Amino acid sequence: MDAARKVDGRVERGDRTRRQILDAAVDLASVEGLEGLSIGALASKLRMSKSGLFAAFGSKEELQVAAVDHAASIFVEQVVRRGLAAPRGLPRLRALCDAWLDYARRQVFRGGCFFAAASAEFDGRPGPVRDRVRAHMKDWLTLIAGAVRRAQTEDHLRADVDAAQLAFELHSIAMGANWAFQLFGDVGAFHRARVAFDVRFEPLGLAASGNRGSRRRSTDIR
Repeated sequence: MDAARKVDGRVERGDRTRRQILDAAVDLASVEGLEGLSIGALASKLRMSKSGLFAAFGSKEELQVAAVDHAASIFVEQVVRRGLAAPRGLPRLRALCDAWLDYARRQVFRGGCFFAAASAEFDGRPGPVRDRVRAHMKDWLTLIAGAVRRAQTEDHLRADVDAAQLAFELHSIAMGANWAFQLFGDVGAFHRARVAFDVRFEPLGLAASGNRGSRRRSTDIR
């Protein structure tokens, strides 16, 4: 029993240490880029030995991939969970978009949206890091497209709306706001993004088509 508690204690300490390393890694990478994320720089920032970091992450690439996954878990807590707490349909779609803008405005990551920076840095570099960034971004676009389809089943958006197209446009508006904020320090970009969301949604509602009849589908997209 004592031995088991000792093992559990070591596991907990190991988990805390890994979390501490990854918190520092995503903060550093959001400013310096994932290529600027080295075991030496991280060891210096955390006042840890390089050997200790090597024990947790055998290579720079492994550290980069782990940082991407850690950033994704933070994104889920700060954006996805908040957005999904809203009622289904258009309120949830709007909440997801607003939560993304709020996350970028509050600079949850010191250098702005982690995935905006990582996407720009690795979009032309094949390999495990790019694959992981792409997978997380695909999950986000799939979530937004699913929220669009749910808004259609709730009769909040017209049935002829192309969910993938609208998801692409909403994501592009949000990324543009992050770009303007990071490059120009333009806080007003987030207000303009919300106005752009409203302009995009307005003609897509059932009221715009003059038909408020039921368009519910048999599939329940959650």
